[in-house]
Amino acid sequence: MSTAYGTFNDFCRDSGSAAATIPGYIIVEICEIISVGHFPLDGAIRRGFSAAHIAAVVATTWILMLNGAVGYQLLDDGTALSIGLILISAAVWFVGTGYIALDTGFSWTGYWDDTLSAPNRSYWLYTLYQLVPLVFLVIFFILEAYLVLRVLGEKKPMLYLTLAALMFAIGQVFQYVISVHLCNSTNGAINGGLFETLFTLLAVIFVWVFWSSITEDDWPMPMA
Repeated sequence: MSTAYGTFNDFCRDSGSAAATIPGYIIVEICEIISVGHFPLDGAIRRGFSAAHIAAVVATTWILMLNGAVGYQLLDDGTALSIGLILISAAVWFVGTGYIALDTGFSWTGYWDDTLSAPNRSYWLYTLYQLVPLVFLVIFFILEAYLVLRVLGEKKPMLYLTLAALMFAIGQVFQYVISVHLCNSTNGAINGGLFETLFTLLAVIFVWVFWSSITEDDWPMPMA
């Protein structure tokens, strides 16, 4: 099939991959396990891992969004320039978010000390942890949906992308809606975080399968 970008095969062979997000996802999960798990850790260590967790979430979703943009071939994928821009910009997000989280938790400058007293509302961290990643994910979905449907003229990959979005949404429902009911009914033994982690993992898998379905790389999965 021919498009304004060339043939389907040429386009897919030149486009990027979501593999760059995997290390970020692993860091997110490690930090999340340590920061919210029932480990007998010192409070300072837990705050440090919580800050790293928030920073990794922002940086990883940023990389995922840029992977969606790479498919439009604004820059040649895999070149030192494109990889460098992605990594450097992600590092800026990671360091900036991490600093705000650490300064909030350890009160280095005292700028965010008002968030340490009741009702403990940190609008900066709320924006960075909840809203910014959501915006990045929505943009990623829109970019990829347009790429697949309008540029490549394919429909099957959208099934995987839609399933990824659905899995992520279900995980968020467990985390923010069902969690309190699970926690109360099990006397704190189980909360929504368990299921949120599971469905987020499924979302990552479906993103990986989605990307595999529109590239010609030798991924370890059968191609229909």
